[in-house]
Amino acid sequence: MKFLRDTLDKAKHNFEKGGKYYKYYYLFEALDTFNYSPNTVTPPTGAQVRDAVDLKRLMMTVVIAMIPCLAFGIYNVGYQHALATGQQMAMGDMVVTGLIKVLPIVIVAYAAGGLVEAAFAVFRKHPINEGYLVTGMLIPLVMPPDVPLWQVAVASIFAVVIAKEAFGGTGMNILNVALTARAFLYFAYPLQISGEVWTYLPEGAQTVAGYSGATPLAIAAQASTDGESVIQALNSFGSGWANDIYGFSNMFFGFMPGSIGETSTLMCLIGALILVVTGVGSWKIIFSVFAGAYGMASFLNLVAVNEFMAMPAHYHLVIGGLAFGAVFMATDPVTAVQTEAGKWVYGLLIGILTVLIRVFNPAYPEGIMLAILFMNVMAPLIDYVVVNANKKRRLRRATI
Repeated sequence: MKFLRDTLDKAKHNFEKGGKYYKYYYLFEALDTFNYSPNTVTPPTGAQVRDAVDLKRLMMTVVIAMIPCLAFGIYNVGYQHALATGQQMAMGDMVVTGLIKVLPIVIVAYAAGGLVEAAFAVFRKHPINEGYLVTGMLIPLVMPPDVPLWQVAVASIFAVVIAKEAFGGTGMNILNVALTARAFLYFAYPLQISGEVWTYLPEGAQTVAGYSGATPLAIAAQASTDGESVIQALNSFGSGWANDIYGFSNMFFGFMPGSIGETSTLMCLIGALILVVTGVGSWKIIFSVFAGAYGMASFLNLVAVNEFMAMPAHYHLVIGGLAFGAVFMATDPVTAVQTEAGKWVYGLLIGILTVLIRVFNPAYPEGIMLAILFMNVMAPLIDYVVVNANKKRRLRRATI
């Protein structure tokens, strides 16, 4: 590591003001701060707030919290491939199969979005922030394993340009960047992103009899349309080749088709624990998203007029990307609310809207993405209302 430090120090003068590579200073600065802590600190005297946590450490904590979802997602891609093709595969073979599919998606997401960020840093002459360390990991985790790599690249570029740089860069965006990439693919390429793309099946692969790659939300929506019991449809799905694949415990642990990082509620909860213990994620938002979804689902159970509305409330908590969205998307400190009271409202509304979109929009049974993006837009209004209410309450106290 000393060799790298010495090399960077020797090259630094070429990138400083007056150097021949000055216009690339922020690229050099990004490489330096990525490998080492910045050598700029707050003054030793004066009223300064000092903390060991900087933006890089904050972002790396989030990445670490996502590792359980990534690791399980890699295994699950291989596991679902083995189920669909009827192959007897050892655990190591499943992991290798998952790596072959998942790692290229991660690399393309980081490369495409990272190059755009680097280009904007050169053109706008501003530092490259560490925020894309998180976004570059989130984008692959919300993608199906069979997504074409060129779509990952296009979606990453679109999200960085439109959802982030157009608003001024890191800390200025109002929409979650990774969810913007997911939404772009869903609306731009609906057939490819919403069809049978949830299980890795190479070209020419032979599947077992009766195989279908539909997600549990798609099964639930179809069952409701057909007037069939959702629970019965979920429990009978995969009969003969993957019995009980959509049983409650399977969905909680994540052994089902779906986006790479979203299938396991357990892995998401482990990530939530890391975020909450380190103080990076808001437990209020996470808890209120789950509470809002469970409360709305329970209410729909009472007034059910179709089978989807009658699906037990606890199933909504393990189906789809609710847990992943609650833990890693809704808690985004840039796009979420900032007031403590507002976090409860924000999270509750995300959970409520998620269930409403799922149940009443058969064209798009998953609702967490749209719910979070909508509440991203409403977050400033929630903060405004909360702050104004606090002001009025204090003014009333002052006049008593």
